Amino acid sequence: MLRTFVGSCVGLVLHNRHHRAAGLAHVMLPSSNGRGSPPGKYADTAVAETLRLVREAAGEPTLAVTAKLVGGAAMFAFQSGLPIGEQNVLAIEKILLDFGIPITGRLCGGRHGRRLTVDVVTGVVTVETAGQGTEILA
Repeated sequence: MLRTFVGSCVGLVLHNRHHRAAGLAHVMLPSSNGRGSPPGKYADTAVAETLRLVREAAGEPTLAVTAKLVGGAAMFAFQSGLPIGEQNVLAIEKILLDFGIPITGRLCGGRHGRRLTVDVVTGVVTVETAGQGTEILA
């Protein structure tokens, strides 16, 4: 099991069911602006690094994966412009499209934090939203 908490951040899950391999990145910002470390923190570096790690764990350098996204909430009422959570989701979606990785589940937006748990074997993501209950992304 892999777990994280997200608000405006996005939990990016990459999974391959056949190899029972998964990775979870906690993406905080849409762009690294040249800062590559830690790579899981930024959308523009998290997808490639998480994909590399999942492929390495499975021992398959060309392993195909699917993606699930959780988070991207509008947590900060004082922010002007496009909320950072939405920026994170849009950046990840574009990068996944560029990599040819299909998104098979998502629970994004809103105004509440979430806890997500990934079952590495099945790829099922359990999402608990503060004050709103539990949802399953199969």
